[in-house]
Amino acid sequence: QVQVVESGGGWVQTGESLRLSCEVSGLTFDEVGVGWFRQVAGRNREEVGCSVRSGGSTLYSRSLKGRFTISRDNAKNTVYLQMDNLKPEDTAVYYCAADSTVSLVRYSDGHAECGDEFRYWGQGTQVTVSS
Repeated sequence: QVQVVESGGGWVQTGESLRLSCEVSGLTFDEVGVGWFRQVAGRNREEVGCSVRSGGSTLYSRSLKGRFTISRDNAKNTVYLQMDNLKPEDTAVYYCAADSTVSLVRYSDGHAECGDEFRYWGQGTQVTVSS
């Protein structure tokens, strides 16, 4: 009943941009939290960023903030991940995850990230960045 569908992955060269889409159905989209994660081959999954809800906070990992931007289009029930200045180390399978609520992890310096306790996950889309 709940579906999370990613699209937009592909093959690009270093320095180029790519926009991934995540369409969520089966949840009240204005309230849904959406996270982007990625898994580099041979490494554990890491968080890219998340949108807590429509009109709410957008959070990013420290290392990716500034190059990656999350936005959402409520009319299309879609959250986007705009990736700019891509590097070979960005090559990974990118996953979208959604839930009616999200948890936050806060740090002493004020930085915050979403937790990974999302119930609904997309299948993933491959992004390959060549040098």
